[in-house]
Amino acid sequence: MPATADFLRSHIVWDNHACMPIRPEDDSFLPQLARARAAGFTVVSINVGFGESTLEQQVLMLAQVRGWVKAHSAEYMLIASADDVQRAHREGKLGVCFDIEGASAVAEQHGLVQLYYDLGVRWMLLAYNRNNAHGGGCHDDDAGLTARGRRLLREMADSGIVACASHAGPLTARAIIDESPNPVIFSHSNARALHDHPRNIGDDAIRACAARGGVVCVNGISLFLGAQRDLADAVARHADHVAQLVGPAHVGFGLDYIYDQQELTEYLEKMRHTFPADGGYSADMTMLAPEDFPAVIDALRRRGWNDDALAQACGGNLLRIATQVWK
Repeated sequence: MPATADFLRSHIVWDNHACMPIRPEDDSFLPQLARARAAGFTVVSINVGFGESTLEQQVLMLAQVRGWVKAHSAEYMLIASADDVQRAHREGKLGVCFDIEGASAVAEQHGLVQLYYDLGVRWMLLAYNRNNAHGGGCHDDDAGLTARGRRLLREMADSGIVACASHAGPLTARAIIDESPNPVIFSHSNARALHDHPRNIGDDAIRACAARGGVVCVNGISLFLGAQRDLADAVARHADHVAQLVGPAHVGFGLDYIYDQQELTEYLEKMRHTFPADGGYSADMTMLAPEDFPAVIDALRRRGWNDDALAQACGGNLLRIATQVWK
């Protein structure tokens, strides 16, 4: 629709979570970022590590992607500040920042969180599906945030990294929201009221996140949407549910699109502890591709969203968090 194309050109559009292969020696997939740029995105946050990824893997991934983006500066730019987001939009470039799913590699090394921030990591979640030294995962016996997790929240706030409660268990997620010095995000989580899966979050968590000024970013994975087809409409349905609860000022998007489907298959086979079979994880999961995101805007318009609400959800809310939390 022409109105949607005009909207994408006129506003900041932010995908808060995209998954490139975690293979520091292989940059063959990075040119596919052109798909996000062509779809109208202003900013993409690229995952550089998850679960039990090592510090070495994460730093090597950061080096790889940073180098590739700098080598393609006519179309892409590294995002270090909220002002950079505005500049990427003005210049028609795709801004790139980074995220880490789970803080297992952080351990107790003083200064490591600051190093991640200096390398472009702008949000990090504490636990990934399973319990670790910082807190409980959504597929584990969640005992809540640990003392080490509380220290990590303070260190993240001091460094400027946004705390994320996706993939955490409900007790840990609520503690992250309550105890973080800054607003918290769910970087890629859907509404459990619409589809009852352990990775999804309850209305109480959505309300608590919003009450602290946070943002709930909806993902495009069929398993968590509760839909195998018409994913754009399903994403819009979950986004609208959040908006109906707490308003469009607390809605965002983190599509969680996995660019290498073969790597997904391999992870599911090798990491059954992380991705339990009874959770429904399988290689035939479908996901909303970046080029399909404009259809989400159309679906939200059909639900009565105006351009002001869309502008908040598509990028304005995450820009607000960046302005408040990033250093």
